[in-house]
Amino acid sequence: MPLNSKQAGQIAQIMDIGFTEYRVQFEEISSGAKRRFEKALWQEVQASGMQRIDLYGEMVNEVTKRLDQYRSDENIGQEKARDWVVVKAKFEQLMPQRTDPEMAETFYNSIFCRTFRHRALREQRMFLFSSTDAAPKVLAQDMYCEYDANKGVTSMVSQILDDYCFDIPYVNKRLDVVNLVRNIKENTDFRMAISADTRIQILKSVFYRNKGAYLVGQLVNPDHRQPFVVPLLNDENHGIYTDTLITDSDDVSIIFSFTRSYFMVKAPVPAEFVGFLQQILPAKPLAEIYTNIGFFKHGKSVFMRDYLQHMDESEDQFIIAPGIKGMVMSVFTLPSLDIVFKIIKDKFAPPKAMTKAVVKEKYRLVKVHDRVGRMADTQEFKHFAFAKHRFSQELIDELFAVAPSMIQIVDEYVVIEQLYVERRMIPLNIYIDTASDDQLYDVIDEYGNAIKQLAAANIFPGDMLFKNFGVTRHGRVVFYDYDEICYLTECNFRKIPEPMYPEQELASEPWYSVGPYDVFPEEFHVFLAGRPRIAKIFRQIHSDIFDADYWQSLQRAIEDGQVKDVFPYRRKKRFLSA
Repeated sequence: MPLNSKQAGQIAQIMDIGFTEYRVQFEEISSGAKRRFEKALWQEVQASGMQRIDLYGEMVNEVTKRLDQYRSDENIGQEKARDWVVVKAKFEQLMPQRTDPEMAETFYNSIFCRTFRHRALREQRMFLFSSTDAAPKVLAQDMYCEYDANKGVTSMVSQILDDYCFDIPYVNKRLDVVNLVRNIKENTDFRMAISADTRIQILKSVFYRNKGAYLVGQLVNPDHRQPFVVPLLNDENHGIYTDTLITDSDDVSIIFSFTRSYFMVKAPVPAEFVGFLQQILPAKPLAEIYTNIGFFKHGKSVFMRDYLQHMDESEDQFIIAPGIKGMVMSVFTLPSLDIVFKIIKDKFAPPKAMTKAVVKEKYRLVKVHDRVGRMADTQEFKHFAFAKHRFSQELIDELFAVAPSMIQIVDEYVVIEQLYVERRMIPLNIYIDTASDDQLYDVIDEYGNAIKQLAAANIFPGDMLFKNFGVTRHGRVVFYDYDEICYLTECNFRKIPEPMYPEQELASEPWYSVGPYDVFPEEFHVFLAGRPRIAKIFRQIHSDIFDADYWQSLQRAIEDGQVKDVFPYRRKKRFLSA
């Protein structure tokens, strides 16, 4: 028997209640960021980030169980997917009362996919496209504070710091004002944009991530919009201080990068909140902005809608991604789209000795861990259907050769059981082949910094070959091959023992014992093999990476509970007094 209207309404109500519970818990975790920042509870900061990411899946599981219990209590059988045409209509009727209807739709979709195992995906039954454009929203003005400079820049800056104070004092508010005003006056574009009709708009909600708090806003006049971010830090002994003022659009974009952990920030009306951010981040995809503030599942929904629109508007074919083929993942891309699709192979070539389950767990680790701007975020999809005519025959042959269990041809579609979507970057090995002298020096420095910052976040990349790193449009080096990563504290960093006699050094096998977690930094030169020019630069800048003592000192710091400072901007941009 199909569901009747009452039953469909009850299912919709159960989902709506479950989503409300999720949002309440989400906001509670996010709201706790202020306390954690003020009290310098850095370990809690990391734990709360993982907790909030896991919360979505936990609530989807919980609501699915409630629906199963409801079916049992009501003595109804497993409804068919087509019955959810009525369920969707009932759920839509609940949307006008919400300030977050677009994310409620995504939650509904998650329950639908869980119930019907990602099958029977039709617009009539789920929200493939959002229906919330006409939903009432709080006016954007309610979300930000506005200032003008009529009484002088110094007075305005002082008022801003007063309005965004904390339960602990500023270390030296006067110095903060001096630093900010000096920075404004030294920034020609920012200074020239300030006039009698200029307004400074700052979101009321403070952004928190890692060990920093961020005021995010824009300078607005009739001819110009200028984004800016004011990072605030807690010195853990005396109070809060401003670390710098970020006004360059690219630098602001990097703070909101796909390579960083999600912000903790209160966003009661997400669509309006994201709309403000889109004004100051016009080059950043809407999906990425939602993801940046913790709504990664809705970011995934927005990405999918953008992807479908792009496919309608483009004609190029998917191809095997440029670069050296990996031993664990097969990677393909669409030239007109700046993302890659990654599939786990059925079998891994030696010396890779792991399972698919281990690889999936590595990708989950990256999702929940602090990425410190050095690991690319990914979105996981299941039963992803591609139009077959957009696949080159070479790509189809490649996928069936390396991952036949993951691929099906269904009518005119190539259906992939599971894949990961990630931002496309230039592989580091390709980048350095065409780099100028200055670019080469900078990118090798970046490569070393990436390794060090990952280590500071308790991540050891394992395989440090250039092909496993990419270069972003901002010139930052990012790690993106996760099958061998592990926690730094799991490794046993050792120095190679001196040979007892010359013949040992010439032997084909090492003269010393090697355990499964042993790492010998002296051997890292293999990653530079065949590139003497690059090796020379790397050793000049990052020679400590070859020293076991360096790695052991990082391990001790992590085990002592220290959380290193990793700034989402260049150290040279910090105020001199910081």
